[in-house]
Amino acid sequence: MVEVNDFLYGKMELPQVFADLLNTAALKRLAGIHQSGAIFLVNPDICHSRLEHAIGVTMLIKMLGGTELEQIAGLLHDVSHTAFSHVGDYVFENLEEDFHEQVFEEVIIQSEIPKVLQNHGYDIEQIFSGKFEILEQPLPALCADRLDYTLRDAIHGGVISRQRARTFLKSIVLKEGVIEVSSEEEAMWINDVFKRLNNEVFNLPLHLYANGKMAELIKELMEKGLLNKSDLFKTDTLLLNKIRSSISGYEAIKAIKQLKGFSEFIKFGAVPKVKTRKLNAIYHN
Repeated sequence: MVEVNDFLYGKMELPQVFADLLNTAALKRLAGIHQSGAIFLVNPDICHSRLEHAIGVTMLIKMLGGTELEQIAGLLHDVSHTAFSHVGDYVFENLEEDFHEQVFEEVIIQSEIPKVLQNHGYDIEQIFSGKFEILEQPLPALCADRLDYTLRDAIHGGVISRQRARTFLKSIVLKEGVIEVSSEEEAMWINDVFKRLNNEVFNLPLHLYANGKMAELIKELMEKGLLNKSDLFKTDTLLLNKIRSSISGYEAIKAIKQLKGFSEFIKFGAVPKVKTRKLNAIYHN
């Protein structure tokens, strides 16, 4: 067993398979991937990791009564994110922001994860072909992935408080395998939080600048042969260290932190086109 603790869901005990998965290099790497990309360079308050989100999704699925297999799927769902998360999508000009989904099976297969699952009586194909309705739903529906990052990112972005998020969690129910909200007021609240998160955090010019400039820098260094695709599957720190190993890279990171060219970039630069998102949480009486 392993005990996990999260400010949204409290303490939970998870079976040994989760302890073994969390001990793999693939899951440990997520602790070094910032959930919000390069934003931490200009806003140090937004520094939570992909691993925090992955564990949160797992706990939320368990809280809602999801199967152990779906909890495992929740823990693994973001394991293929590049360094700086969605910055990878901007590097490869992926407007759907789903590059990590495209390489998911490849990253999993090359990791220790299939062997760990096999040791606990699971087959990796159960993850690849499984239908996990609590974990994932198409926009604009509510699901564990979308709900956890909405609350978590909104808290770190200063949009809502931790206490208000925990209060909301008391109102969610599972109906025919799909997350709904038991109060019309709370359904309206989470829809509004999602809208504010997109406007005030994801699309904030300062944050667009940080992620856009990082994507621009990575593309430039890849074109020069100073970075390659495999570097994007390191941690943020390791990738930053490689970028900073050259004088030009060091100065470029310093310039991002100092907001050099901020106004010009927002006005004329290749600002990331963040995927348009809208949430429509369903009120269930």
